[in-house]
Amino acid sequence: MTDPIKTQALHDLGLQDTPLITGLWQVADLERGGQDLDRDAAADDIMDYARAGFSHFDMADHYGSAELIAGTARKKMIAASPTGESSLQLFTKWCPQPHQSTRAAVRSGIEERRERLGVETIDLLQLHWWSFEHPGYIDVMDHLMELRQEGVIRHLGLTNFDTDHLSVLLSCGHEIVSNQVCLSVLDPRALGDMSRLCMQSGVRLLAYGTLAGGFLSDRWLGAEEPAAVSDWSKMKYQRFIRAVGGWQTYQQTLQVLADIAAERKVSISNIATRWVMQQPAVTGVIVGARLTDSQHREDNRRLLSLKLSDEELARIDEVQTRLIPIAGDCGTEYRRPPFLTASGDLSDHLDSLPPVFEKTAVAGRPDRWRISSGSEFEPICGYSRAVRDGHRVLVSGTTATHHSDRVIGADDLRAQTTYVMDKISASLSSLGASLDDVVRTRIYLSDADDWETVSRVHGRYLGQCMPANTLIEVSRLVGEYRVEIEAEAVIPATAETTR
Repeated sequence: MTDPIKTQALHDLGLQDTPLITGLWQVADLERGGQDLDRDAAADDIMDYARAGFSHFDMADHYGSAELIAGTARKKMIAASPTGESSLQLFTKWCPQPHQSTRAAVRSGIEERRERLGVETIDLLQLHWWSFEHPGYIDVMDHLMELRQEGVIRHLGLTNFDTDHLSVLLSCGHEIVSNQVCLSVLDPRALGDMSRLCMQSGVRLLAYGTLAGGFLSDRWLGAEEPAAVSDWSKMKYQRFIRAVGGWQTYQQTLQVLADIAAERKVSISNIATRWVMQQPAVTGVIVGARLTDSQHREDNRRLLSLKLSDEELARIDEVQTRLIPIAGDCGTEYRRPPFLTASGDLSDHLDSLPPVFEKTAVAGRPDRWRISSGSEFEPICGYSRAVRDGHRVLVSGTTATHHSDRVIGADDLRAQTTYVMDKISASLSSLGASLDDVVRTRIYLSDADDWETVSRVHGRYLGQCMPANTLIEVSRLVGEYRVEIEAEAVIPATAETTR
């Protein structure tokens, strides 16, 4: 049966006939030495892809000169077309820092994307956000919605958002068509909670990493694990292979794909990619290209007529049970250990982000600091969002109040609880503590039947440190809130010099 929501998403993104997107992130790898690719030669490669029927390209603000190359290809196609048109569909990403959440900053960032691509309207603009402690991603999406209404952006998407924070944005009424996430035979995280929310909401997945940086290919069948790899893709996905159980476990998975490929007379890469394409929440699959270096257009073409049988899918499902699941949800590898990224440990980058709240010393109390979150209730009631006294940090009862009075998740308890937990995490960080230091939480619900939704979010944030916890039903909470949470943390004495 055809899924009408997925069909609409395919049409919205222009992927209904060829759900393959050519990824340009390796442009950054090819330009690592500081020398840009020959822009005309690389643009000619893009035009060759388009002539072969692959007209969708994915890039980002930090993929070297990828946007400029795509813009050059578009300009060349328009010049060569009798009708002055281009068939290219250009999807790009913007990865702002927390301070870039103002209307002016967002408009400037998107204007730069338009100029580099040479377009009036960006086909798909995808937002990446580094740390959800910083709630500015909500403001950024508000401003992106305005630009969409002005015709500057055709469609809005996300990249590497987890399920909880996708639910936050959906609860705010943001019109999101896609979320770009890692998804492969080795990493099926997106097929659980994320896919369920996507199927309910109409958001669809654009999957990258489907070939694990080229490791899911014939070249590596039976090969020894390389002692060192040179390109960023392989650096990244070698970490994934080690995380799922190591080289031997990966080879077992590769052998099952190879057996099916041999029976079908196609490549291992075809089977691995087709498995992703057949997942219900997936609208498009991103396959990387090394422009001016190597292309796989002919091999990719076989995917369009290939479909795996239920028996073949079951064989892949069985071998996946031998893999150790990748920790966390989609995008977790960019935000907390283990950092399964091309560059490895991102803690220095994340630690360099400014605290969400500014701490203030308490006069006459040298060991006491406090923070305010800007809530309208704090000055009225005379309390702080959180207080640090020596090694103790106490976070006041926290609701999902964005800025002074905007309620997040009024109709979505999961989103509301997620925002609360982010605010608690930000409060702790601003005072030198972390979620790992939490020793007690108290949860107040206006309806005890909401316990499971709230508790599951609580568990995703605090399941590693396992603090003492009390959950209480109260007669009501002030305003539209359904949940309020307070927390207490103790900073280890050994951490005092670093916090």
